[in-house]
Amino acid sequence: MPLTFATSDEDAVPVHVIDQTDLDGFLSKQDDVVRGFVRSAGFTASLGSTLLLPDLSGGLSMVLAGYGTSEARARSRFHLASCAAALPKGVYALHGLPSKMAQQEALGWLLSAYSFDRYKSQKTHEAQLVAPKGVDAKRLEVIAKGEVLTRDLINTPASDMGPAQLEAACADLAEEHNANISVIRGDALLELNFPMIHAVGRAAAQVPRLIDMQWGDIGPTLTLVGKGVCFDTGGLNLKPGSSMGLMKKDMGGAATVLGLAHMIMGTGMKVQLRVLIPAVENSVSANAYRPGDILTSRQGLTVEINNTDAEGRLVLADALALGAEDNPDLMISMATLTGAARVAVGPDLAPYYTDDKKAADALEAGAQKVADPVWRLPFYDPYEPMIEPGIADLDNAPKGGFAGSITAALFLRRFAGDTRYMHFDVYGWNPSAAPARPKGGVGMGARALLEALPKVLK
Repeated sequence: MPLTFATSDEDAVPVHVIDQTDLDGFLSKQDDVVRGFVRSAGFTASLGSTLLLPDLSGGLSMVLAGYGTSEARARSRFHLASCAAALPKGVYALHGLPSKMAQQEALGWLLSAYSFDRYKSQKTHEAQLVAPKGVDAKRLEVIAKGEVLTRDLINTPASDMGPAQLEAACADLAEEHNANISVIRGDALLELNFPMIHAVGRAAAQVPRLIDMQWGDIGPTLTLVGKGVCFDTGGLNLKPGSSMGLMKKDMGGAATVLGLAHMIMGTGMKVQLRVLIPAVENSVSANAYRPGDILTSRQGLTVEINNTDAEGRLVLADALALGAEDNPDLMISMATLTGAARVAVGPDLAPYYTDDKKAADALEAGAQKVADPVWRLPFYDPYEPMIEPGIADLDNAPKGGFAGSITAALFLRRFAGDTRYMHFDVYGWNPSAAPARPKGGVGMGARALLEALPKVLK
């Protein structure tokens, strides 16, 4: 699939982007043949509609892309991606697109080419776009590649994306960007004081591990922590089959962090980046950790296990404690952590937590600019007692079912120490196809963060 813009606009087919209210004005400037063809085809410039107009030799002379109304556009994003996906092989150039929409639509065009075709043959999308004027083409190509990395990692089944394969993907990314990488595996996790990562992953066929990638030597320090549970059976609190079917995506936090890391490194952001990924499978075996166990974390806090299916916060806790030891300027965790977050905001919004108003303001402005929606939820201190069970410092699965995403975030905050901290409880999955976002794995919040980080870290 092409993840790059066309290198030349020679012989590019014009794609006229037409607001529904401007169709008559556009047609008034065309000849009788074009006007007749458009009217005979019933083209109204509704959002997402596409009309291909032939020339006298039977070739393609132009394309009309319906841009609907402002009200219709407000209800979706990447409006031209469906047009891009419908076009034959060739090179195309946009005309009439509002400049403020150029970045979003150009990225959507690139991402419209995505399909996860590792396991079957699929049609190759070959409609390449000439980068619109004013768009930073190289930056968008890097962003698209980072998003594709995230999608591919999530979409790959656990049979081919266990902890070892996730480690290999991290190593490939480190090699691409000349980053340093180190990995702690198996019983060495106990020796080096990562007991909760070890406990969650020790029952699996592939040993648990903590992946540590570092890049850059100038600028503010930024640590990204991604949940890398490559498959989640629920452990001894076994999930029902209906809940286990999508658990290959439980490493969606790690996949999103790696996509964001590629964007940061590929765009040359002036930061000292560290990426920490606890990579495990939550499996069932004779040595699996149990409900009722008390685990001691790297930080020293004890955790009562009331549900082995609340494992993501355990592995993140040890990784966050390590990250906090260096006191970075900002630490961000991303995880497919709770079903409660999906109930609260649905699959399309990336809920996040922070006590930092400056960071929240920059993130929400960035999210709006790059069409990567986020929604702030509270670190609500009065709920702290809900994660304190009595016989240990913390409870990994508070009873009652209320505020599940908030209590999980509060749990993680205990391990971030005094570090400036943001947490994302992402879904990582698009349940139904949409323009530039086919059904399957998807990045959430990464592009918004990329846009916001220079301001947050200033």
